Amino acid sequence: MHKRINFAIAALTVLALVLTACGGAATTAAPAATSAPAATQAPVASNVKELTIIWAEWDPSNYLQQLGNEYEKQTGVKITVVQEPWGTFGDRFGTEMAGQGTSYDLVVGDSQWLGQGATLGWYVELTPQWDALNGKAYSPAAVTAYAEYPKGSGSYWAVPTEGDADGWSYRKDLFENPDEQAAFKTKYGYDLAVPKTWMELRDIAEFFTRPDKNLYGLSIYTQKDYDALTMGFENVLFSWGGAWGDYSTYKVDGILNNKTGVEALEFYKSLYAFVPPGSSNDFWQESINHFVGGEVAMAMNFFAFFPGLANEATNPYAKSTGFFANPAGPTGVRSAALGGQGLSIVKHISAERQAAALEFLKWFGKDESQQLWADLGGYTCNLTVLQSDKFLNNTPYNKAFAESMTFMQDFWAVPVYGEMMANGQLFLHQYIVEDQGTAQATLDKIAESHEDSLKKAGLLK
Repeated sequence: MHKRINFAIAALTVLALVLTACGGAATTAAPAATSAPAATQAPVASNVKELTIIWAEWDPSNYLQQLGNEYEKQTGVKITVVQEPWGTFGDRFGTEMAGQGTSYDLVVGDSQWLGQGATLGWYVELTPQWDALNGKAYSPAAVTAYAEYPKGSGSYWAVPTEGDADGWSYRKDLFENPDEQAAFKTKYGYDLAVPKTWMELRDIAEFFTRPDKNLYGLSIYTQKDYDALTMGFENVLFSWGGAWGDYSTYKVDGILNNKTGVEALEFYKSLYAFVPPGSSNDFWQESINHFVGGEVAMAMNFFAFFPGLANEATNPYAKSTGFFANPAGPTGVRSAALGGQGLSIVKHISAERQAAALEFLKWFGKDESQQLWADLGGYTCNLTVLQSDKFLNNTPYNKAFAESMTFMQDFWAVPVYGEMMANGQLFLHQYIVEDQGTAQATLDKIAESHEDSLKKAGLLK
């Protein structure tokens, strides 16, 4: 989903940074909400009768408002979801926090804001209330991504709210064509089907690349602005068993740029041979365009944008569009770059308002409320809901989404992640798209620049 925003943040001044992995408004609304069971009664907290949440302007914010309306019916506490356009959402909230403002009681913030929220005094720590928030009901991967900082510390600053990760759409009409199946098996020696491994995905991409017919194997992220190329590459990096670094020691050199990382980067670059012409700066919108234009057999994208691909009004191939989660790397590891956000309480508001906001988070975390959230169109991270037949069968992409929620991973969530992201994007684009240097040299440069950023921030000693 997701998030591609320039936003302002800093301890005392507002600095331009980059919001990761899921921005932009969804192209279409999710499937119509089904009838939802009423969530259990929540207690009224003190004398507070209204709470304000800020989020970006897109369909999930509308769903959250509908959920808030249900909370008001049950408790008398009015919930108002303030929607700010994606392009200014980060600026608006960052400015508010820099001034210790109290305009908002809660924020649905990016996963990468956790470092700032925790260390700059933006968010209320939720660790003591984690059990009361039904924290153990969320996917462990979602908790790590959307709630925990530092990673592995067991300290929580948000509740997982809008889950998201990278996955794939594919043309079932091509995959299930008997002539294509026979030709593929003759060439590669195994059946044409949804790829179980990244190597199979590469074979399929190669097979369907036919420039004379304006058909290409896949669309992948290549955009050098914001976080796109980073998100695309880390799908492979994580699936190879690699990592950006050690999130507990902040060490990068020897971890990112080891043999595993080099092989992963070389592989991701190899996929670039099978993209349509003019794909040197692609992200979610370009991926959609390539797919609905009939140019590609497979397309990488965030699940947030899959409702539009399942809609005949926006995708001429909707009836023959399938979806799958990231396949396995060489050692069987499956992973995916995540998008999505978590819901946090703003620390600058009064203790009474913090208590009222906490009551809303407790209610939001209940299994019944999470079911309602999913029914409205929200991407829940609640395992009970994710594993239910109702959820798995509700859309053609929900099964792949539920899989991805168990193995998604994130980029750095430290306060200096924006600087780290910008440097990494530059070097990745030079190697993958501009064909400069080697994978080893590229990762060496990223490792050096990342460690410089972490040292300047006082994280790496």
